[in-house]
Amino acid sequence: MADKPAPKPGHFLPGGDGDQISNDDRKPAVSAPSGAPLAAPTPRLGGEAPPTPPQLSGSRIESRRTTLSGSRLGPPPADDPAAAAYRQVFHPEPVPFIPKKRSKGLIALMVAAVLLFLAGGATFAVKVLSSDGIIATPMPTTKPSDAPTTRDPVGQGTPDTDIVGKNAIYSAGALAVAKCPEPAFRPTSKENVRSYYQALTACMDKAWEPIITKAGFEFRSPNLIIFDDGDETACGVQQELALYCQDEHGGSATMPWQKIVEDYPKNKTEIRVEMAQSFGFVYGVHVQNLTGMADASDNLAATAASTTAKLEVNRRAALQAYCFGAVFFGAAKASFPLRGDLLREWNGLIQRRGDEHTKDKVRDHGSSKSLALWMSQGLATTNPGACNTFVAASAKVS
Repeated sequence: MADKPAPKPGHFLPGGDGDQISNDDRKPAVSAPSGAPLAAPTPRLGGEAPPTPPQLSGSRIESRRTTLSGSRLGPPPADDPAAAAYRQVFHPEPVPFIPKKRSKGLIALMVAAVLLFLAGGATFAVKVLSSDGIIATPMPTTKPSDAPTTRDPVGQGTPDTDIVGKNAIYSAGALAVAKCPEPAFRPTSKENVRSYYQALTACMDKAWEPIITKAGFEFRSPNLIIFDDGDETACGVQQELALYCQDEHGGSATMPWQKIVEDYPKNKTEIRVEMAQSFGFVYGVHVQNLTGMADASDNLAATAASTTAKLEVNRRAALQAYCFGAVFFGAAKASFPLRGDLLREWNGLIQRRGDEHTKDKVRDHGSSKSLALWMSQGLATTNPGACNTFVAASAKVS
């Protein structure tokens, strides 16, 4: 019989492959099917089953403990290498639990990693309870904030009645003499009308800026818009009327041109006065806007107790704007002369502008009598202080 082949690696483990030889008839034993559960070997020669652990047929443990006669000698000695390997794999000794001491350095590191953390007024405390390294769960504690929960307003607000009735513009003094001749642009086209108002804007800016600044307000020039009838501007869809509106530019003077160009050949003097007086009113509203009086008067009108009271607030604001316009023309009277036919048309236009002459008869801009009163005061004094319509008696703002 050929020599028995050497066992393959791992054959000392149960379930290995290879030829297995019995001791009685020397015939090959049948291997268990792959994946089948392992069974203990059947006892030989009427003997009892070997002590635990059972020996598997064909193992190196069995071959070392078989006599020449084929009888078994019992379990291998304790110092047998194959038995020791078997016990190490299938019956290992339990690993004893040895508690480890946490080093003081690690404890210090853990405490340092959870230092007192201040955020949103909360303080988190960390405490080492014992030398074995157990750390308490951080507990939030409330720290009172030094900052107040509410803040007092900085300074005191100014009531709307004081803004319009005690405004600093009233005590800033009279406008300086303005060297501003009538713009030499005849209103025969849209571009000529634009050029006229641009020149007049530059004159009024130069006259008003020192007074506005002296009163403590920031000065800025109004944005000028020349619109076609039906155009939509900051003031809405416009038809013929000169208007001023607050917008993203800080305030826009929106002026018509088509009716002016159409009527100019019919009555040149009247159109010249119309252009000057209308723009003077719009610029007067710009002065109110720069000094805060436009917003304040709007607030007062919105909170008026009745429609009658609201209309009176509106008249006070409109009459003041007309007065501010006249203040400029009074300061420029040497270079922009309102005399002769021009002065007669000026006064005639005032008489025709009163609320009683309008189509809707709404009393929101002032009667002819009130217009004449306030415009005459502005023209004569050249001082914005003469235009304080908000403290005047109701009879003077009819």
